[in-house]
Amino acid sequence: MEPIDNLYERVVELIGRIRVEERESIGKAARVLAKAIAEDRLVHVVGTGGHSYIGAEEFFDRAGGLVPVDPVFEPSLSLSFGALRSTALERIPGLMQRVLSRYDLSPGDPLVIVNSYGINSATIDSALTGREKGLTVIAITSREFQGRVPRDHPARHPTKMNLAEVADIVIDTKVPYEDAVVSVQGAQDKTCAVSTILNAFAIQSLVGQTVKELVSLGVRPPIWVSANVPGGDERNAYWEKKYRSRLRFI
Repeated sequence: MEPIDNLYERVVELIGRIRVEERESIGKAARVLAKAIAEDRLVHVVGTGGHSYIGAEEFFDRAGGLVPVDPVFEPSLSLSFGALRSTALERIPGLMQRVLSRYDLSPGDPLVIVNSYGINSATIDSALTGREKGLTVIAITSREFQGRVPRDHPARHPTKMNLAEVADIVIDTKVPYEDAVVSVQGAQDKTCAVSTILNAFAIQSLVGQTVKELVSLGVRPPIWVSANVPGGDERNAYWEKKYRSRLRFI
């Protein structure tokens, strides 16, 4: 089987599992987000290191996405300033407490944490900080991956906890151990990582379900329109005016 076919089959299988097995969790998380938006709160989102950083970007300023999303963009965790640097800093205990102290986190707000592996210090500290501040912590992560990483692995938070053990709601992305899913004859290691694809599916599923919940509450869903289609800028102007002062990255 060619890698493209192997990858396709595995991705379809795993997305299918999310659709079936995580439907209840996605619905529960969507009700939390919809309630918060209806109460004029912000949805705080953090992607804690490496490619999980993309998760916060996927939530923010996206065509069809929710407007009142407050992303925690911590540059030191981005790959843009060096992959080894990102890996080193995401393992430093206490970093995210300092980062999150600069954000307006109110009790009752939702905090969505996107991290497929669910073990590093940035991830666990974000979850613990959210819980301490009275936020509802929603994890988009893989139970299998974090469950199979040895508790003494150096990438782990000092508590050795898994994100799924700290969060109030867990949306399991089904990312398999090692992330890469395709074996190529002659290659020693697997290729084709799926975590970003599965994260994006889980995120967009959550967004869509949240919109449905808002409609059921009688609330106009705050949705971005692509700025690259006719009328997009004009339609977005209303939301920009409403939220500009509260969303630092607009």
